[in-house]
Amino acid sequence: MSWIKRARQASASASARLVKNDAVIGLGSGKTVAFVIKELATKMKTEGLKIRVVPTSIQTEILCVESSLKLTNLIEHPRLDLAIDGADQVDLKTLNLIKGAGGALTREKIVACASKKFAVVVDQDKVVTNGLCGKVPVEVVPFGVGYVIKEITRLGGKPKLRESGGKLGPVITDNGNYLVDAEFGKVSSPNKLDRNLRLIPGVVETGLFLGLADVVHVGRKSGEVQILKR
Repeated sequence: MSWIKRARQASASASARLVKNDAVIGLGSGKTVAFVIKELATKMKTEGLKIRVVPTSIQTEILCVESSLKLTNLIEHPRLDLAIDGADQVDLKTLNLIKGAGGALTREKIVACASKKFAVVVDQDKVVTNGLCGKVPVEVVPFGVGYVIKEITRLGGKPKLRESGGKLGPVITDNGNYLVDAEFGKVSSPNKLDRNLRLIPGVVETGLFLGLADVVHVGRKSGEVQILKR
């Protein structure tokens, strides 16, 4: 097992310890969340843990079902006890995040906002010390993608429609939308950028998760887990 997998597993184990019996939790998407699901399944078998989960993607839902986790939704439980998710970038100083590489950013942001506590699980390579930078994923209504791309360019970004690796054509989200990855370099004012992007008609949501993370578990090469709190 590579150090990255060990680090992800360690951070997932740390986050799983936050889950209390009879809790209703939201689960994000991605490789580190897959480790969280395995940890929760083990706790169910060994400790008798009883929980209900709101998955943010079909992939996560399938993993939860395969692991015998009981599913629920935001209609039945509009307020969640905890959400656990990964991130593409974590700003060490602010705990602001960039998310969306997996394509489930809108549902993930809804679940994060619906939760009393939002825990993030990452390996140390996802932590940045000089502020957020690079590509910001944006979920876009298909009808408006051309206009949105033009407006993102006007804001100084370099947008690119995300294409599928397994078939010809764009990636389609679980909401039936497109994803545009907008390169902005260093994001000097993330709140302003997030606001300006969301003001563009046709933009559903951005991958800027600002002021949402309460705790970040960072799996390190040493095998230890660094805990960052807001």
